[in-house]
Amino acid sequence: MFTLELGKTAKDKITGFKGILTGRCQFLTGCNRYCIQPQELKNGIPIDSIYFDEAQIEILSDGISEKEVQGEKKGACSPCPSK
Repeated sequence: MFTLELGKTAKDKITGFKGILTGRCQFLTGCNRYCIQPQELKNGIPIDSIYFDEAQIEILSDGISEKEVQGEKKGACSPCPSK
């Protein structure tokens, strides 16, 4: 069971890595991990998101709501460009 809400601004307690919780996954072993997407850019390019264990994450603020980033229909993600 997941305990953290997506869209919250969060940081990893160990590294200080900060951003918005944008995804989560659960492993067969019961470990829950959350994806933190930084809001900063490096040389005009978004910084890669990283997954962290649930226990390592500290919620900082409300962040962004699902409605602010949702597509026309739920689950309407844009396809990733191929390299």
